[in-house]
Amino acid sequence: MSSLSAHKVRAILAMLGVFLGALAFTGVQHVSKIMVRQAEMETEKLGPNLYSVMAGQIRFRRSGGVRVSGSVMNFTLADAKAVIEGVPSVLEGAPFVLRTMQVRGNGNAVNAKVMATWPNYQGIRNFHPASGRFFNWSEVDNRAMVCVLGQKIAERLFGSSEKAVGQRVYLYRANFRVLGVMETKGRDVSGDDQDEFMFLPVTTFMRRASNQRWISGVFLRLSKDAGLEAVGESARSILRQRHKIEDGQAEDFSTFSPKDAIKLQRQALALMTTLGAITSSISFAVGGLGILSIMILVVRARRVEIGIRRAVGGRRRDIVRQFLFESGLMAGIGGACGVAMTVIVVTIGCSVAGLPVIIEPGSLVLTLIGTGVLGIAAGAYPAWQAANIEILDVLKS
Repeated sequence: MSSLSAHKVRAILAMLGVFLGALAFTGVQHVSKIMVRQAEMETEKLGPNLYSVMAGQIRFRRSGGVRVSGSVMNFTLADAKAVIEGVPSVLEGAPFVLRTMQVRGNGNAVNAKVMATWPNYQGIRNFHPASGRFFNWSEVDNRAMVCVLGQKIAERLFGSSEKAVGQRVYLYRANFRVLGVMETKGRDVSGDDQDEFMFLPVTTFMRRASNQRWISGVFLRLSKDAGLEAVGESARSILRQRHKIEDGQAEDFSTFSPKDAIKLQRQALALMTTLGAITSSISFAVGGLGILSIMILVVRARRVEIGIRRAVGGRRRDIVRQFLFESGLMAGIGGACGVAMTVIVVTIGCSVAGLPVIIEPGSLVLTLIGTGVLGIAAGAYPAWQAANIEILDVLKS
């Protein structure tokens, strides 16, 4: 300890590589687990066992979000009902139309995603009103001019969700009475902020707001034991037959499960984890070489001390233990500082970013053990050198 404290800069430089290696290794491991858990939480926001069939082609982003391209106008309510009734393992379904439109109210105007659907949408997507109520089946049948707002839309138009209930909002010249405001939900795995949605009956939107016959797709709630591949094949078979798509022709619709987006996210995270492991391995190697070089210098600088200890009865193994302890201590301190920094950064960063805080004790302990072993391995050769110094040569000099 006296030797390390007498040469602080040298010791700190030797520890720095191990510190960076421990920080990189534990940091990447924790970030990967946090992002996977975040994706799972976003999937839960979409609804239990959700499956979607949508008009057009779905494209996955590297971030795991999705976008729909190749808009078509031949997906109908009859197609949605055929899928709901014909696909096995489907417990219920809700057709929907999704459009981005300007919503006006209380002298304000905002862009919102308009979701026109059925009342059972709230159960399928696990998304319910925080105040007021959702529209019912009678209002769907009667094409009632009613709507439900997302939290952010209500706040931007009326200042608060409580003030929005009972007010009027406008899509073009059509006015709708606000029945309720949805609970706060945030972004889902598809990348959409569900608090910026406006919900209304699908029949109202199709006949009294946009005068269209097509829909954007259908949400399905599957049974827990449903096989996604079987569900997808059945849905594609039904729609290919209804849309008269021959073998070899491209489909004008897409099937989507949140697990597909999570799978892409996991692939991106696996690549990041691999790169992080390579980076941390390089840092550990640099740290090990740093300790090795420092310990070789230490042995040369302390030849007199070693010779005197041997002369008064010190054994070779005592010398070996001393230098292995010093190298292991330097690596251990560097690793402990790296692990501590990881815990601090993960805790503060996740709290600020609103991500789940995950600390893996097993990974931290493994890193500490690994850095200790690295230090002992790096100090093995210098310790051997120290133990084999000739006593007479030292005393003569």
